[in-house]
Amino acid sequence: MLDADLLTQLRTLFAPLEHDLTLRVRPSDHPRQAELLALAEGVASTSPRLHLEVAGVPVPTVQLELWRGGDGADLTPTGVVFRAVPGGHEFSSLVLALLHADGKGKLPDAALTARIRAVRGPLALRTYMALSCTSCPDVVQALDLIALLHPEVSHEVIDGDLAGDEVAALGLQAVPTVYLGDRVLSVGKSSLGQLLVLLEEVAGTTATADPAVAPTRYDVVVIGGGPAGASAAIYTARKGLRTALVAERLGGQLQDTLGIENLIGTRYTEGPRLAADLDQHLRAYPVEVLEHRRVERVVDGPVKQVVLGGGEVLEAGRIVIATGARWRELEVPGEKAYLGRGVAFCPHCDGPFYKGRPVAVVGGGNSGVEAALDLAGLCSHVTLIEFADELKADAVLVGKLRERANVTVITGARTTEIVGDGAKVTALRYQDRASGEVRDVPLDGVFVQIGLSPNSALARGLVELNRFGEIVVDGKGRTSVPGIYAAGDVTTEPFKQIVIAMGKGSTAALAAFEDSLRAAP
Repeated sequence: MLDADLLTQLRTLFAPLEHDLTLRVRPSDHPRQAELLALAEGVASTSPRLHLEVAGVPVPTVQLELWRGGDGADLTPTGVVFRAVPGGHEFSSLVLALLHADGKGKLPDAALTARIRAVRGPLALRTYMALSCTSCPDVVQALDLIALLHPEVSHEVIDGDLAGDEVAALGLQAVPTVYLGDRVLSVGKSSLGQLLVLLEEVAGTTATADPAVAPTRYDVVVIGGGPAGASAAIYTARKGLRTALVAERLGGQLQDTLGIENLIGTRYTEGPRLAADLDQHLRAYPVEVLEHRRVERVVDGPVKQVVLGGGEVLEAGRIVIATGARWRELEVPGEKAYLGRGVAFCPHCDGPFYKGRPVAVVGGGNSGVEAALDLAGLCSHVTLIEFADELKADAVLVGKLRERANVTVITGARTTEIVGDGAKVTALRYQDRASGEVRDVPLDGVFVQIGLSPNSALARGLVELNRFGEIVVDGKGRTSVPGIYAAGDVTTEPFKQIVIAMGKGSTAALAAFEDSLRAAP
């Protein structure tokens, strides 16, 4: 099943393994059992530290478990289980689980590991995913890592295509969906830090803040790991300032972006690839990257404090806020109630659930029209709803949309409600802005694509914001508070573009350096 080139790559990747690990495949009569066995055999063949056994109680589908130890002696479960043939995007999840189980690869730092191990157990997690989903691996890998680091946490990864009865019984229409026992913990893309916060809130934690631990002091703390934040951190580090970068996930919105064709000097790249490049570039400099952290508040003063979830406190003379933006919500009845049951934000991840079924896209900008084009190739019919009297997307995209026979465009329409039957979405209700008439569009799914909202909650009451919640900055990224700077999509910069965010991040960093020279004795 694995080709020669991939096997060669795996041999190189697994050469440093120091501990025995076993891939245990449960006996099964499922049609895909042979496929799973072939995959497991191929992986196990790439290192003498990897072993394969077929053992345990038979299962109705397929099941691959990761155990510590080898050759059947002193085997202990890691808690990581795949009810799937982990190919496609999830093959990397299997490979990373093996590396992480051996203590290799990119692992959380000591403070974050301590938080993970302090979550109260036992906890049984399971994630329903699709092999075609580009958002699922982040969630799967984060929860696998938590299970590998916490002896009382288990994580079961379930391919929705192989668990149709379960998916139907649960009414799932979005991936990834994470369950903690019988409770939905998370729907959609989430980072390790976000999932850890959810577990801490739901399960509790044994961690206590230690008042004896002094805050860590830096010259500059950058909050945000997207293009603006990475650029700011690199520039301050290049100027010799001791810099920390705090982020829930490196890359920010880039992790949710597919094709990028307007980054000058790079004809084409993809968001996750660019995010990885930013990460690599950051780590080439003495920047302390504190990933998977959530900033709870910023305290102004001659020495400013950045208080993180879990009790960590950072101090700095200067702070750059580059927290970006998030997808805006409609904020209409039914939107939150049917999230994951007909309301979605990612057409690439959740579009396959609606194959051959009618859906709507709300939003006539570039993201909305692109979503409608993608869905038109899958769904029986797509209705595009736009508030304005005409579509705002680029003309070339609008032209492509008009060529689609199974797309209806409705402009001048105010979405007023997502209608459902208690279990799933059944219609979108909108008001014709010209006539005032209220109409329903019968459908199975609604994809919301109405632009961005700034992630500026931590800046509220700290610096000046405009009526849209954006941080007000001058031409050099300075805010209304001396020593606090901002850059990127969270600011009043009118053009929300990757290349502009990078430039504004470096501008804010240079302003911080300039101001530090003026303040020097």
